[in-house]
Amino acid sequence: MGKVDVLLGLQWGDEGKGKIVDVLTPNYDMVARFQGGPNAGHTLEFAGEKYVLRSIPSGIFQGDKVNLIGNGVVLDPILFREEVEGLLKCGHKLTERLVISRKAHLILPTHRLLDAAGEVALGATKIGTTGKGIGPTYTDKVARRGLRVGDIELDFQERYSRAKQRHLSMLRGMGVEIPDLTEVEKTFFEAVEYLRTFRFVDSEFEINNALRTGKKILAEGAQGSMLDIDFGSYPFVTSSNTICAGSCIGLGVAPHQIGDVYGIFKAYCTRVGEGPFPTELFDETGKLLAERGHEFGSVTGRPRRCGWIDLVALRYTIMINGVTKLIMMKSDVLDTFSTIKACRAYKIDGIETRNFPYSIEQTIEPVYDTLPGWNCDLTAYERESDLPKEFLAYVAYLEQELEVPITVLSVGPDRKQTIVR
Repeated sequence: MGKVDVLLGLQWGDEGKGKIVDVLTPNYDMVARFQGGPNAGHTLEFAGEKYVLRSIPSGIFQGDKVNLIGNGVVLDPILFREEVEGLLKCGHKLTERLVISRKAHLILPTHRLLDAAGEVALGATKIGTTGKGIGPTYTDKVARRGLRVGDIELDFQERYSRAKQRHLSMLRGMGVEIPDLTEVEKTFFEAVEYLRTFRFVDSEFEINNALRTGKKILAEGAQGSMLDIDFGSYPFVTSSNTICAGSCIGLGVAPHQIGDVYGIFKAYCTRVGEGPFPTELFDETGKLLAERGHEFGSVTGRPRRCGWIDLVALRYTIMINGVTKLIMMKSDVLDTFSTIKACRAYKIDGIETRNFPYSIEQTIEPVYDTLPGWNCDLTAYERESDLPKEFLAYVAYLEQELEVPITVLSVGPDRKQTIVR
């Protein structure tokens, strides 16, 4: 029997998962997305080109791999078509390599309207969604009213019409002025027809049959563990389970078939949108991290908030994911700092704790350890043995605090700038 290895982000997303999936895929037969939608972008850089994938698994650039969009994903036909056509222009053929679960839910044009109206209604307490309709689509799924990819093969027009009328009724109840949907619906139905050119599968059989024949599968998570609907910094979270257990639900695999769990984290910390962020920096250091790390959302372009690494949150996400191997990204962003800080504990009401609390909206004082910086350009290094001793000391400190080995160090954006330990 083959195994499903899981690769996921351990922070608030944007950890650099796309690059690492691309680096790891040569070892796998199939790459599968198990949750999330086009609100998250995975950026890959190689051969002087930069690609942002939103719904398509990051194994698409390896010619002989099967890439699967799993049942836990929510899919926007319009954005999916745009993404595919963009890749085709660059010479990447997808139709033979990409299969889509019939049980994946569809994002409708009215889901986007509901998303925007919901954020307006929340006012100052808004979540900071990307406005892509993700939340309302998952809401329909849980309320047992969603449309799925498999419905395209049935009486889709009728099902769409019922869903649309229900959404319009909700929007009127919220006092929203309904725009003319003629153009967007024309584009939507053209995109649905385009979707039909891909193979729809019962993905749970596709995956389990592959496992039976000894195939190796990599499950690719979107966003980060701190955005998980159950275990993240609720309510400032996404609408799906971003943690390792979500791969079982989002693909239809049994827990005992999970192999290695790769946990990806940045050498520092970032967050997009609203919500608490204990180690956030509002000073020049925070600005410098954002500048050096080019910290802008790959899909939204929104600036990311930056801070020192948060080991309290990392220990927590390592625990709930059962992480077996750690991967540290963007190490080179810290190249110019003479000292580097790491939050090893929180102080709440004067009491120090290493446990992640129920709510981080209360006043939290980070307790920092200070380590010497390496003050040199890491992007030029290709071997671990050549790396500066201060950098290796930072890695050793993190391993001691997190109690899991760091097996990969990323020292630049290109797939070549990756040191496997």
